Amino acid sequence: MHPQTALRRLGGIARRDQLRALTHWRKIDSALVDGSIVRTAHGWYSLPIAEGGRLEAMRLTGTASHLSAANHWGWAVKHTPDVPHVTVRSKRSLPAGSGDGVVLHWRDLAAEDVVDGWVTSKERTVIDCCLDLPFDEALAVADSALRSGFKRAAVLERAEWLGPRQLVKVRCVVAAASRRPANPFESVLRAIARGVRGLEPDPQHRIRHDDFYARVDLADPELGIVLEADSFEFHGKRPAMRRDCKRYDELVARGWLVLRFTWEQVMFEAEWVASVIQRTVALRLAERGQPTGSKGRVRAG
Repeated sequence: MHPQTALRRLGGIARRDQLRALTHWRKIDSALVDGSIVRTAHGWYSLPIAEGGRLEAMRLTGTASHLSAANHWGWAVKHTPDVPHVTVRSKRSLPAGSGDGVVLHWRDLAAEDVVDGWVTSKERTVIDCCLDLPFDEALAVADSALRSGFKRAAVLERAEWLGPRQLVKVRCVVAAASRRPANPFESVLRAIARGVRGLEPDPQHRIRHDDFYARVDLADPELGIVLEADSFEFHGKRPAMRRDCKRYDELVARGWLVLRFTWEQVMFEAEWVASVIQRTVALRLAERGQPTGSKGRVRAG
């Protein structure tokens, strides 16, 4: 696999060991030479979209924002954008064609929202993603921000200046965000699961049964349902496959219903994934003589 494709699967940024799990080191070195990927820090690699955001922001006298800013801050995203995101003043008029090749956003930014004169601050980046991106994409950014050590309180404090409707959108994503998901793959699966009536998905849930222990991507312990984001990067070798098969068999033998989804299914077949989860929840509730949806309600997002 080409390193550029591998990085897209990993959310646009990854450590060298994560990248090496998907591609050969010679391909990584070659991609660095031709500029299709860049080294952002010691042992970290990303797509060059952040640099493109800086250049386009300077050309348009705007600010690199949203997913371009998230990439700049080292946060993984659901889909790395093919073109940069740039924010310009809300009432600014641009010459025809000047915005080609750019995702433009019109919004007035305070001085504190811009860092180094060209990119939105971490707080503003999360807020903009919450306001303008679909829930699953915004959640992936917020999860990654928390994993990097960023504090949700900083976002909420800055968001207090927003209007009521905007504030509700930001609070919804930030409240759902967690540092526990390992990557955007798991974040997006959790976003889908949160929309399923009757399910309460807990990320990176620990399951203990006597001498058996497992940590799963998502689980509802009350319903006994496990959701796994199965990535081929971790199952490419026979020992890993053997270990996972044993783990899944042990879970099923202990009464858990285990659903496994591929990256492609979660990223591009969300409706089908949600349908499978919903049918599984209905099956479990029927087994217990409970009406579908009796356990909870559909969440916002």
